[in-house]
Amino acid sequence: MKQYILYIAGALTLASCGNNKDTVKPVQGKVERDQVAVVSKIAGRISVLKVQEGDFVHKGDTLAILDIPEVAAKKAQAEGAVTSAEAQYQMTVHGATGNQLKQLQAKKQALKEQYDFAQKSIDRLGAMVKDSLIPQQQYDEVYAKYQGAKAQLIAVDAEIADVQNGVRIEQQTMALGQQDRALGALQEVAVADKERYIIAPQDMRIEGITLKTGELALPGYTLVTGSLLESTYFRFTIPEKQLKIYQTGSTIKVTVPYLDNKSITGTIKQVKQIGAYANIATAYPDYDMQESLYEVIVKPQQPEDAAKLYTKSTVILAP
Repeated sequence: MKQYILYIAGALTLASCGNNKDTVKPVQGKVERDQVAVVSKIAGRISVLKVQEGDFVHKGDTLAILDIPEVAAKKAQAEGAVTSAEAQYQMTVHGATGNQLKQLQAKKQALKEQYDFAQKSIDRLGAMVKDSLIPQQQYDEVYAKYQGAKAQLIAVDAEIADVQNGVRIEQQTMALGQQDRALGALQEVAVADKERYIIAPQDMRIEGITLKTGELALPGYTLVTGSLLESTYFRFTIPEKQLKIYQTGSTIKVTVPYLDNKSITGTIKQVKQIGAYANIATAYPDYDMQESLYEVIVKPQQPEDAAKLYTKSTVILAP
């Protein structure tokens, strides 16, 4: 009887150990990297594709070149507008040419002779009209010609002054504004011309190319996607009951199965609740349906240790 009771107690003890819910199993996760999408700002056809999937590129490298015929046409229009505006502004600053000034001087000389003659005539007729030797009507006619010659002489003097001193400052300002506007249009075309070149924004590895040579790239359309090697991190899914094991800031070991269980030391950077089933990183996580799931983000302490790992490859987090 004592042996039977001892056998039952041992079996219960083994069963209890086998069903221990506090036993923590290794957690599988995935290698993740930040992704970069390179898009085009203006529409154009792919003229040259300079990279392939899997290539590593540096910041500033040319990924593709677009063919945009409209840019060349707009550039010619903008250059013509700049030339015209610059000439117009220079004309307002420097005034009339030397030949125009000579013409105005000759015109003034002719008007000056008419004015002198009219003044002499009015002087002679003034005494005669007082003595009633001529009618008042004749004197008035000569006086009207005298006033007309005087007004024309004043007008030509004003024209010569404008030529010598330049046009009004308001006209110069308006011409300068037109010149600046034309230069701005030319700069806009220059910027659009630079947008023909699709440039790598950061050091990255090319993950995907969405268009081929000859295809049309629309504004905002993703042409190339890449991953940032320095941004490598590990993502795991754990149940709520394991939160006390994985604390933010703690150091932990991550092993890479496909590299013969290579060990990488990392730091837990973030623990946050998972709100959607699609965000689960661990295959078949061991948890009760009523438990909340949490995402654990681990950053390698030495980024170069994880730089060559394949994205989405499996890693294991030991407790």
